[in-house]
Amino acid sequence: MAEFTAKDVQRLRQATGAGMMDAKKALQENDGDFEAAAKWLRERGLGKAAERTDRENAEGAVAVATSKDGTAAALVQLKSETDFVAKSPQFVALADELAQLVADEGEDAVSARRDAIDDLNVTLKEHIALGEVVRFSAAPGNVLDTYLHVQNGRGVNGILVELEGGGKDLAHDIAVHIAFGRPAYLSRDDVPKSEVDAEREALTAQTRNEGKPEAALPKIVEGKLNGWFKRVPGGVLVEQPYARDDKQSVEQVLGTARVVRFAQVVVGS
Repeated sequence: MAEFTAKDVQRLRQATGAGMMDAKKALQENDGDFEAAAKWLRERGLGKAAERTDRENAEGAVAVATSKDGTAAALVQLKSETDFVAKSPQFVALADELAQLVADEGEDAVSARRDAIDDLNVTLKEHIALGEVVRFSAAPGNVLDTYLHVQNGRGVNGILVELEGGGKDLAHDIAVHIAFGRPAYLSRDDVPKSEVDAEREALTAQTRNEGKPEAALPKIVEGKLNGWFKRVPGGVLVEQPYARDDKQSVEQVLGTARVVRFAQVVVGS
């Protein structure tokens, strides 16, 4: 049997879109002959993964994980074409594995499992790809928490939160709120000035068209702008009505605690 190297396997994978194990087997079956191995893969329908890369993959699964030492948390999205594939055991297991890997070792650690993603692409016959990858490492004294909304056996809405001056329970409550409130920004300072100016201009025109007195426009517009900042989804987190008690804002629920940052990934958005 002719010998071949890992580079030969990689070259065949790149040329055919086949998974690692299939490419290796193809070379073994064809005594290392590249062209014969490529033909062998095509004949068995194993070399078509590359053809799937232009297909939309808006479905998938989200996984969250906390590092073994509790100082970091991760959020990983694995994308697929259909929810049928996204809720399959192999798919969900790989998403979970990737999230734990990122939590323990960092965002770049996913590169060590690229072959597993490629192999799943071939096995499940869909355009499967890595989506968003987020990792938070808590500053000293801060707490991290996660929340994952599960639907049909796979995560569809994942959240990471880092909190300063509060406990784990509060961090979790805020993470749950974010899952349903879906804020776009943490505070008003994070909203681009261009967006605020455009909204203020639109609200001014709207209020003027309502026949309000010109002198009253600034006060009325600012009131409407305050409502715009609170709007859910897409509003400012700390100003949103709290999901479990809309008589309070998230800022009021936080008290002396402060959300340092948050991240959210929702399947299909």
